[in-house]
Amino acid sequence: MKNIIVFAGSNSSTSINKQLATYASQLLNGVTVTILDLNDFEMPIYSSDRETASGFPKQAVDFVNNLKRADGFIISLAEHNGAYSAAFKNIFDWASRVEQKTFLNKPLVLMATSPGARGGASVLEMASDRFPRHDANIVAQFSLPSFYDNFSEGKITNDTLNTELLNKVKLFKDSL
Repeated sequence: MKNIIVFAGSNSSTSINKQLATYASQLLNGVTVTILDLNDFEMPIYSSDRETASGFPKQAVDFVNNLKRADGFIISLAEHNGAYSAAFKNIFDWASRVEQKTFLNKPLVLMATSPGARGGASVLEMASDRFPRHDANIVAQFSLPSFYDNFSEGKITNDTLNTELLNKVKLFKDSL
């Protein structure tokens, strides 16, 4: 059985991106899903001086080991001021030092949502440019605009958007 790692690029306990990523993972059948919480990987802010002095934090190595055990990823990124959240950026910085090819050419569904109508478009654009340089095999992208208008009770309520996500998840599953 395939193992899928799911996480949100947010450390918020009420993360709308975690809700979206979790929902997307529930659309898959016949796979094992592991949902990661970035709070379990909190570590010092990355600096080359810190890396030289202390090496890699255990949390960074643990995060990368989770990625290595996976057959694919569903990631929904929070957008803070048009970029990654500080929590995700720090983990990504450390993880890319542990394993430069962070995503190991495994299939990835890249998503974002936000309360606004752009649905995290800026962070999606940033990640779709950056992640392939770390060996990401982005097989599908999905943006959910206006989260609170289109998501309720653990699922997407807009039929058009839900069908779009179903199609993206099918592409992902077919690529595993």
